[in-house]
Amino acid sequence: MGRRVHWVFGDQLGPHFVDPRRGGPDRDAPVVMVEARGVFARRRFHRAKAHLVLSAMRHRAAELGDRVTYVRTETYREGLERAVPRGRLTVFPPTSRAAERLVARLGRVDVLPERGHLLTREDFRAWAGEGDAGALRMEGFYRHTRHRLGLLMDGGEPYGGSWNLDHDNREPPPGDRATLDLGTPWCPREDAIDDEVRRDLDRWEREGAVRFVGRDGPRAFPATRREALAALRHFLRHRLPAFGPYEDAMLAADPVMSHSRLSAPLNLGLLHPDECVRRAEKALRAGDAPLNSVEGFVRQIAGWREYVWHLYWHFGEDYRKSNALDQRAPLPDWFTELDADAVTARCLSTVLAQVRDTGWTHHIPRLMVLGSRALQDGWDPAALTDWFHRCFVDGYDWVMLPNVVGMSQYADGGRMTTKPYTSGGAYINRMSDFCGPCAYRPTDRTGPHACPYTAGYWTFLHRHRDRLAHNPRTARAVRGLDRLDDLPDTLAQARARGRRAP
Repeated sequence: MGRRVHWVFGDQLGPHFVDPRRGGPDRDAPVVMVEARGVFARRRFHRAKAHLVLSAMRHRAAELGDRVTYVRTETYREGLERAVPRGRLTVFPPTSRAAERLVARLGRVDVLPERGHLLTREDFRAWAGEGDAGALRMEGFYRHTRHRLGLLMDGGEPYGGSWNLDHDNREPPPGDRATLDLGTPWCPREDAIDDEVRRDLDRWEREGAVRFVGRDGPRAFPATRREALAALRHFLRHRLPAFGPYEDAMLAADPVMSHSRLSAPLNLGLLHPDECVRRAEKALRAGDAPLNSVEGFVRQIAGWREYVWHLYWHFGEDYRKSNALDQRAPLPDWFTELDADAVTARCLSTVLAQVRDTGWTHHIPRLMVLGSRALQDGWDPAALTDWFHRCFVDGYDWVMLPNVVGMSQYADGGRMTTKPYTSGGAYINRMSDFCGPCAYRPTDRTGPHACPYTAGYWTFLHRHRDRLAHNPRTARAVRGLDRLDDLPDTLAQARARGRRAP
């Protein structure tokens, strides 16, 4: 018998998913990749995301050359039957439950030991089973991960003496500048493969086979391993030093700020999280970046990203149905169509335009502008999860399910976080430059200039008063409802607005 054929999914594109290390496929084993157009036909994805994924897959196939059989079909099953009609295949564990079920149904695929993350699922289960793991909070997991990997450690203690430097990483944006003046973010050069993908997407739309949302401008994210490494080097040199202080800040004219935008190549498998955090630590020890910036970046990857990956598998498929706040309103059309021009609130209009134009915005606009709007207006968390999955270039089921259901929408009732994350306009005003030219005023709850986030915040607290009054982190805010003389007018105004864009 010949070597088993190794199946590579479209988010397993780095060398660690093909090279023969630690139980991987045989050296130079034949590889099969399946480009299944039906994935894009079933759901309406952002066009920039479709372009990025297909460009990355086709670039990887070109790199593998004669070793790969690249099949373009409607379904994965059809592609595999065409490329490998008989015999067994190998694959690394898929990154979604749906793909995992597909692999199991095929019946002839041997799943290799997992890779691509910092800890194994067995490692996570062991941590989750410890007595002090309790509520599975991210901070405890983050410290466990750093201990386990010896990451940002010094003689068994956290480097610099503190595990958490969040208090240094919550600065508002500088008030005298429209941007952070960090230079142009790293961007790739498109090539013939990008052109080919774009022509195919055009043709699919003309034929009515698929429908996309959003705009597909020049590709802004890495589609190859070489590009991903270049983006990582650029971030470490030009943005990491300033990352920490302004990690949570927002500027209308500077959507990237000091962020790395490495989530897309990480989630395509082009980068390994270990190399990202190790290189950041190396920059710290070389004196090229301050501790608060490096710790903040490491926390995002070795803490939050790793934590979300493991919670996706740990919580199980029923987690998708979580709706502890019983929020069932459908997503409005202006939101699903990314119609930023229909929105008056400058913060929401700006962020929605960023998603429309690039398929990306950083974590605070996602949580405190997009997610907060959904939470305040009572939108269905499952529909919102699907929207984030489809409309973000770095969106995958494992990424968005815990992030939206648990973190953003508190739909799991506190299994992942200790409180709902929403705020009035005062927070947005403090952490951005959105509010100054806005038609609304962050201090107004009622009237023609009432900020939809300020009014929405109090409306949300009122709607869930009984539950939130017993939460130590929200009880004080709930008591504040009793001091609002204009609460009836605030609630009436919210009802009158209904599903109109704010």
